[in-house]
Amino acid sequence: MDGNGRWATARGKSRSEGHREGAQAIDRLMDASLELGLKNISLYAFSTENWKRPVTEIRSIFNLLVEFIDTRLDRIHSRGIRILHSGSRKRLTRGVLDKIDFAAETTRKNKKLTVNFCLNYGSRDELLRAAQEAFLRRKREKVPFEKPLKEKELEKFLYTSALPPVDLLIRTAGEQRLSNFLLWQSAYAELYFTDTLWPDFDKTALVHSLDWYGARTRKFGGLTNG
Repeated sequence: MDGNGRWATARGKSRSEGHREGAQAIDRLMDASLELGLKNISLYAFSTENWKRPVTEIRSIFNLLVEFIDTRLDRIHSRGIRILHSGSRKRLTRGVLDKIDFAAETTRKNKKLTVNFCLNYGSRDELLRAAQEAFLRRKREKVPFEKPLKEKELEKFLYTSALPPVDLLIRTAGEQRLSNFLLWQSAYAELYFTDTLWPDFDKTALVHSLDWYGARTRKFGGLTNG
């Protein structure tokens, strides 16, 4: 979700105000996704690399997250939306973790739409963690070392184990790289890049990306018929 800062700067506002407007875009995205019948969305809310940003901006982002949950959770729950968290729990404050856990527990039985907040998330970190956990499990269960590790075995330890692979990856604000986001899960994703800044991303922009996706031919390494 790129472009909050640029959106704010272009309007003479603070970066914090840009992030606040970006939260409004999340509201619109959830509503549009329900209307369009989407089932799963993952949002790159804060990466493991984002800790390099100024302390004041980091504090603002997490304060906004807490406010987002406090003010919107009832509506999210009433609309049948399930909240998940993907990412390391390290470095997150107890207060932030409590809010995330409360949102996830409150909405865990909802089935209309799953919104996965990738917070303090980095895909390389996730893969290293999953590999280590898979190794430790094999060690406990005395699995022969020479037995090959299978994809499904590793996937059980990914943060996104409850979610399907990524079909469409949307990157806003003209950026054209993956930036350590869901690398394993996006192995066969269609990559859609748009110049639209995240605070301006609305239902029309989402529909446009879905129309583009619908016109793609997905072969998964095979050949199309004919």
